[in-house]
Amino acid sequence: MFTYLIFEMLAGIIGFAAVIVLLVHLYKKPIVRETLKKRGVYIPLGLFVIALFAGLIANRTYPPNFAMPAFMHSHAPGSVPASIPFSKILEFLVHADDFTKVADISADPASVPGGPQKPEADGIVRISLTAKEVVSEIAPGIYFNYWTYNGQVPGPMLRVLEGDTVEVSLTNDPTSLHHHNIDLHAVTGPGGGATLTDVNPGETKTFRFKALSPGLYVYHCAMPNVSTHNSHGQYGLIMVDPKNPSIALKKVDKEFYVMQGELYTTGQLGKRGLVPFDSESLLKGTPNYVVFNGKIESTPRLHANVGDTVRMYVGNGGVNLISSFHVIGEIFDKVYPEAAIGEGSAIFKNVQTTAVLPGGASIVEFKVDVPGKFLLVDHALARMNKGAWAVLEVSGDANKDIFAPVDQKESASMMSGIHEH
Repeated sequence: MFTYLIFEMLAGIIGFAAVIVLLVHLYKKPIVRETLKKRGVYIPLGLFVIALFAGLIANRTYPPNFAMPAFMHSHAPGSVPASIPFSKILEFLVHADDFTKVADISADPASVPGGPQKPEADGIVRISLTAKEVVSEIAPGIYFNYWTYNGQVPGPMLRVLEGDTVEVSLTNDPTSLHHHNIDLHAVTGPGGGATLTDVNPGETKTFRFKALSPGLYVYHCAMPNVSTHNSHGQYGLIMVDPKNPSIALKKVDKEFYVMQGELYTTGQLGKRGLVPFDSESLLKGTPNYVVFNGKIESTPRLHANVGDTVRMYVGNGGVNLISSFHVIGEIFDKVYPEAAIGEGSAIFKNVQTTAVLPGGASIVEFKVDVPGKFLLVDHALARMNKGAWAVLEVSGDANKDIFAPVDQKESASMMSGIHEH
């Protein structure tokens, strides 16, 4: 994991040493020493130094949070580093073992709660989450410092019932380098809970809310810089099921939990080793990786059988791109646009592609009629090259009435018979 980082460090040290040796070598030359004794040479040298410093000042860049609302800066000083402190590479390497190495950062898409979490004896639904900073692979050989809820991306899917009183406890793991909190879009109240859950490493805070509105909602860390925390993978979904059974979601054969997210890393696409976070790319909105459930998929993890009705809870952790969610080879029989559920909420039918906004969600349903591998994609298709795809593998018997190859000889014979008649 550290091989390429060490090479970069060695390259910097060797390059700096080479420049020093070159300057010493030049100074030993009599012609150089004689030139430096002339008074006139110091005027252009001085101007060069002034121009250099003026250029550095003129092109000064600011941390991503400098333009954010002033009251949010009190949550976390601007001096808090945006990611692992790679400016202190040696120090990081010494403390690298403090970070948990997660073999697979990707949340299991089949891990969907079967229904709302039951209240405890006192009538309160209690949810506990842990904010934890870990290291895992984006793809084989490419490692990233993820910020997570419960050590996975996205965080676990939560599920409550409209009208429930819910207590959320957030613990910040002692190994974390940063403060964290949680903003649940299902919450009515300042910061969606973020103002009440600012937790230092090793600290726990709890708040209570009433689930007023049904629907599928994003939750995420809202600690400044918000976009930095989200683009490290710190997001998830919470489902508030309707209390009214007439508008509640009907039982289906398979349910899946899928969230799109963006990873902003230094270097080019595919750079090996441990890749630092790139705040400049974040502000430009040019992620190296766009992924489903935290990383580039290696083997299919969504499975269904011919005849199954499939429901997908789809979210967009953002932070910049609108997802054009599409399943290649399928048509959504039903779409809950923007995951709105309730009296008067629209339901779309026979939809090819649906928009999932940053910090938003959608619910799609469809029946799988034929076997095969079906690609989930963001239909801004260049993003497939950055990892925005997953596979739904459908098993079962073929249905030639719906989908089948045509024998070319048989087709030619039929066409010939038609022409003869």
